[in-house]
Amino acid sequence: MHDLVIRGGTVVDGTGATRRVADVAVDAGLITAVTEHAGPGRREIDARGLLVTPGFVDIHTHYDGQATWDPFLTPSSWHGVTTVVFGNCGVGFAPVRPGAVPYLINLMQGVEDIPEIVLSEGVKFDWETFPQFMDSIAAMPRIMDVGTQVPHAALRLYAMGDRGANHRERPSATEIEHMGSMLEEALNQGALGFTSSRTNKHRAGDGRRVPTLSADHAELQGLAQAMKRAGKGVIEVNSDFGPGEFELMRSMAETAGRPLSCLMVQVDEAPDRWRETLGQIHAARADHIEANGQVGCRPIGVLIGLETTINPFAEHPRWLAMASLTPADRYVQLCQDSGLRDALVREEHCDPALQRLIDKLPRAHVIGELLDYEPDASTNLGAISQHSGRSVRELALEAMMAQHGKGLLLLPHENYHHGNLDDVHDMLVDEATIMGVADAGAHVGVICDGSAPTLLLTHWTRDRVRGPKLSIEFAVHKQTQATAAAYGLFDRGVLAVGLKADINVIDHDRLSLLRPEVVYDLPAGGRRLIQKAQGYRHVFVSGVETVTDDAFTGALPGKLVRGGAATASTAAGSTAGQHEPQTIKA
Repeated sequence: MHDLVIRGGTVVDGTGATRRVADVAVDAGLITAVTEHAGPGRREIDARGLLVTPGFVDIHTHYDGQATWDPFLTPSSWHGVTTVVFGNCGVGFAPVRPGAVPYLINLMQGVEDIPEIVLSEGVKFDWETFPQFMDSIAAMPRIMDVGTQVPHAALRLYAMGDRGANHRERPSATEIEHMGSMLEEALNQGALGFTSSRTNKHRAGDGRRVPTLSADHAELQGLAQAMKRAGKGVIEVNSDFGPGEFELMRSMAETAGRPLSCLMVQVDEAPDRWRETLGQIHAARADHIEANGQVGCRPIGVLIGLETTINPFAEHPRWLAMASLTPADRYVQLCQDSGLRDALVREEHCDPALQRLIDKLPRAHVIGELLDYEPDASTNLGAISQHSGRSVRELALEAMMAQHGKGLLLLPHENYHHGNLDDVHDMLVDEATIMGVADAGAHVGVICDGSAPTLLLTHWTRDRVRGPKLSIEFAVHKQTQATAAAYGLFDRGVLAVGLKADINVIDHDRLSLLRPEVVYDLPAGGRRLIQKAQGYRHVFVSGVETVTDDAFTGALPGKLVRGGAATASTAAGSTAGQHEPQTIKA
């Protein structure tokens, strides 16, 4: 008798193969049958009419801090995610030499918009080396599996001291060797990769550009040699990919003999650069260099509200005068004082950095009860302003004051240059891309894209009206087998005998995203944006049920995933290779 049988569901196995009605049996945390008629189970779930998929694998998160205090890793655990990888974009908290904690926190605050007080209160820093950090992470029970990567900025600061944050400084040969030895040790102890930031968008909380932006060929090659010695790990990079940049990272991957994974988004300043980068990725693959692009499935949208990090009035003297008020009291004052509202609307006050974003405010859309992540320009504030004769700022304030001050605007910031998701569709269907970019755990007061796994299964397979949809099989594959394999996690991401029983049972007809909201549940009462879902009937991690009808069961079966623990050939009893599709229909 099996431990568990999920009976009669529509199995979408993660490979891209055509869905089929089947039973999925689980024993001792592994899948033991995917067949028309599995034997009896000690527990059986009637999955008729429901999708049965592998658990989702999100390889681009920033839970470096949250993983040390939050066993439930929300929002990811609300969206069918059963494995996350953090340490992305070259920022993180290990290794950390004595005295370096404030800078690493300042860097994470600036790059990933996680408040300093939250990190100072929440992260205990009971480690120094990266292996010690992994041991600390491994010691805490949690709802899902987690994997770590070694951040370039922390390596640099540890090896160079304060000089590591100075762009005029270059590491000595001895310091490069020290960075390499720490990286090699971390990879041998189970870190899944090495990450770096090469983008001008990333700045520390004090305004300084990230230290890794100026890392040169010698430094990168020294780190590549360390990865070559270890024979493990993925190279993940967030870059602006200007002239010569991809070639620098390609050279690193070529020396290391390791896969290269590049973040790829559309930016208004160079709306076709992502296509150039994708072409370079294809050229590298043609030369037998493993490379992929990490892409998203929605506009990278800044959320604007009375309680978010960014709003059009944040630097207005009348707004700043309310800084000591609670959000509720500030809302009451806005309601009662028409002169205050008039001053906010008519008098512009903001610094150049905020002004650049506010200049885009006419492109913002009101988030209504029916969430639309591909809104038409005819519904944005600019269009409404033209038709109504009211100013954009007046419309924005009114929308933000809706729902007792909880109203939100969505300002598509990236991936939406042409006012639709056609370019994102082209990114998604390309064979050289994998799902990434959602940044769960980061940008907590500005962006809430950690819910992307649910959006991929709703908007792209069912709800889209402004362009072609994707098949359910393709959407599931894109965030299960494809993401797991990109990080060498061949023991998961497919529903096949011998693989890990990370399983979602989903009511696809009912599956939906709930409205984003601001909550104050971080350490020190810190604020963040969250977004929940409905339609996840059951979620299993290693055969243990963690979610039932969108609510946590309280079970915490998650583990630290250490690199090298499973490969395509060593996954015990795996038949996954027999299920590789010849083509995957988008």
